[in-house]
Amino acid sequence: MLVENVGWAAETAASDPAFFETLAQGQSPTVLWLGCSDSRVPAETITHSKPGDLFVHRNIANLFSADDDNTMSVLEYAVNVLKVDDVIVCGHYGCGGVRASLLPMSPALPHVNRRIAPLCALAQKHSGELDAIEPGDGRIDRLAELSVLEQVRAIRRVSTVRDAERPPRVHGWIFGLRDGRIKVLSSGDPADAEAEPAPSAVQHMTETSGG
Repeated sequence: MLVENVGWAAETAASDPAFFETLAQGQSPTVLWLGCSDSRVPAETITHSKPGDLFVHRNIANLFSADDDNTMSVLEYAVNVLKVDDVIVCGHYGCGGVRASLLPMSPALPHVNRRIAPLCALAQKHSGELDAIEPGDGRIDRLAELSVLEQVRAIRRVSTVRDAERPPRVHGWIFGLRDGRIKVLSSGDPADAEAEPAPSAVQHMTETSGG
């Protein structure tokens, strides 16, 4: 990786001599990205963004909790200092954290178990709908969609966002590993997150939004 870094730095400086000088002057991203830690879903790559465009926080299954100082400090800084215009919660189909929440807990993963406990509760809340879907990818992907909207609603309710002088728009997106496309579940209009997507959404019909 270090060799690749040397190559990238040299190529970048050659194509844009002012790039690193500008980068060192500070950041002014307009978007906070809350995504999954999954190595297949790098925020800058899938949105074709440049360094400095996104303020990024990633964790297992792109979960938000107002009790988590790590996540809350990122949100607080993004809203109160960076003054971001948009917060994007981006989940993805085929999410391992979502899959784990539908399976028996593993005694070898106590931290993961605690982390995904809200997902397990969400699955239980929507058990009627989820049980009607054949076990497998369809059920996992539907829960991934429901989870994105749950995180959007939770972020909109937290005082850091709700009481901000200029509250950011909070969006819900989901990324398809099979086609590389982003589907918009909630556009930033608060009413969107209240209307959960129809089950047919798991068929991976996609809409794209630029980064």
